[in-house]
Amino acid sequence: MARDVLTLGQVRIHSGSATREEAMKEAADILEAAGAVTPAYFDAMQQREMTVSTYMGNELAIPHGTNETKDAILASALSVVRYDGGVDWGGEPVTFVIGIAGKGDEHLEILSQIALVFSDEDEVAVLKGVASPEELFAVLSAVNES
Repeated sequence: MARDVLTLGQVRIHSGSATREEAMKEAADILEAAGAVTPAYFDAMQQREMTVSTYMGNELAIPHGTNETKDAILASALSVVRYDGGVDWGGEPVTFVIGIAGKGDEHLEILSQIALVFSDEDEVAVLKGVASPEELFAVLSAVNES
């Protein structure tokens, strides 16, 4: 049985806002605490962001490392943080920051799962409306079933 890529401990809700850098750091810290990445992964996220924005539309950003930094990934995992005050992501409004670490090609599968959820505005509205990390986790835990 593969371990779940998302656990309740990797889901957070903040009432305030954050800078893009703070949001990326939190995403990386959660992944690191989950044992999924090494401390080098935050730098990898920043490198990726300098090359291409990880803003995906529908208030979602998915920071992740570059292909060259695959050795910083120990296991596949996600971190999910909702910032109710928003994050200015290079000029785009972001509410959800989902950090991804994918071992091998697993990140592609994980990315497609998330993209499916966030391509539906009704789903996004539900995710914005839930009151607790537990509820947010419950809605998103479908990613573990892939």
